[in-house]
Amino acid sequence: MQGTTEDTQAEDTRAAAYTPTGRTVPTRSADRASYDRELVHAILDEGYVCHLGFVREGAPVVLPTLYGRVGERLYVHGSTGSRPLRMTGQGDPGLPVCLTVTHVDGLVLARSAFHHSINYRSVVVHGIAHEVTDPEERRLALDALVDHVVPGRSADSRPANKKELAATAVIRLDLEEVSAKVRAGGADDEPEDLGLPHWAGVVPLRKGYDTPVPNADLAPGTGLPDYLTAR
Repeated sequence: MQGTTEDTQAEDTRAAAYTPTGRTVPTRSADRASYDRELVHAILDEGYVCHLGFVREGAPVVLPTLYGRVGERLYVHGSTGSRPLRMTGQGDPGLPVCLTVTHVDGLVLARSAFHHSINYRSVVVHGIAHEVTDPEERRLALDALVDHVVPGRSADSRPANKKELAATAVIRLDLEEVSAKVRAGGADDEPEDLGLPHWAGVVPLRKGYDTPVPNADLAPGTGLPDYLTAR
């Protein structure tokens, strides 16, 4: 069922945590799972790329793509010729999907090869993806996709014209069946390995903007926008 733009814009006021289901409770390292709504939103908002999984002609397919969050909804866009996006409009049921976002925060080096790991934060979303056809919600979704990459950018670029909109499909996935999973801390070596002469610990990973590189064909007088100089 197509939602309204008003309820898309409103932040969800339900319980502070998502309800666990059979698909969102991990069978391994269940102590790392979380259903905290604020944590889920923070992980999603910090990412750039999600992986969208679905079944096509009986075989699994996973596609990396950009996304954007507005309240309790995720939006993904692509070409109208894209097969998975076309599948979302084939009838009322929509397309069953699994969407994931992962951050790698550190490399965990242990004394034993078995206990090497990574520190990470991830979100898994199960649900039914639906095509967005309402013009106002499509505009909101496309702005959210641009601003998700660089906040403030949608107001500093030309909106899509009719031809571009006709070539662009947008799908919506509601955040209902959701879980986060987090691994933090150092290596979990076996007690008998603590005396081994091998370095153990965490190699932190960082991400951020480097110096922006302007296009050679910028219009004269076009300066670097504030939302880039502030980072």
